[in-house]
Amino acid sequence: MKFIETKLKGAYVIEIEPISDNRGFFARSWCQQEFSDRGLNPNLVQCNISFNTNKGTLRGMHYQAKPHEEAKLVRCTRGSIYDVIIDIRPDSSTFKSWLSIELSAENRKALYIPEGFAHGFQTLENNTEVFYQMSDFYHPESAKGIRWNDPTLAVDWLLRNDLIVSIKDQQYPLFETISTSGEQMSPNS
Repeated sequence: MKFIETKLKGAYVIEIEPISDNRGFFARSWCQQEFSDRGLNPNLVQCNISFNTNKGTLRGMHYQAKPHEEAKLVRCTRGSIYDVIIDIRPDSSTFKSWLSIELSAENRKALYIPEGFAHGFQTLENNTEVFYQMSDFYHPESAKGIRWNDPTLAVDWLLRNDLIVSIKDQQYPLFETISTSGEQMSPNS
């Protein structure tokens, strides 16, 4: 596996290194030791699948607050997504910065998202499936979100027309409201 550090501290794009022959290829997509050696959280306790029927489906921006922050490893196993993360760690040098990457079944890339980040994505194709591995169990009381179209964060979503966004995601608070209300946002707040 290749670990490529992004501009956001602690977040990595992970590429497979296929070994090919006339049958196809073999590649490792996860190794607890390799993640641990790089200081990444290697404790994955839960896996989830998000299937999205329509192109333009937007999910996010989600995170789990104290005491159940979670690291995520996200891979698109069918179709493609425009994946977005936002650093919401107040003491981070990349606080309030965001990053986007296209993850697809074709490019087989994964994105490692450390604790203290909000995460969301937009589907670029119909019938897209996303596979998540998480470092903590889902705790409804810690499940939080930031409005996907928050003007302060100014995420540049790839598709702007005909978006499909849940009522819940549309009603999340703006970032400045959260950061000034004292709500627990991240492990370092």
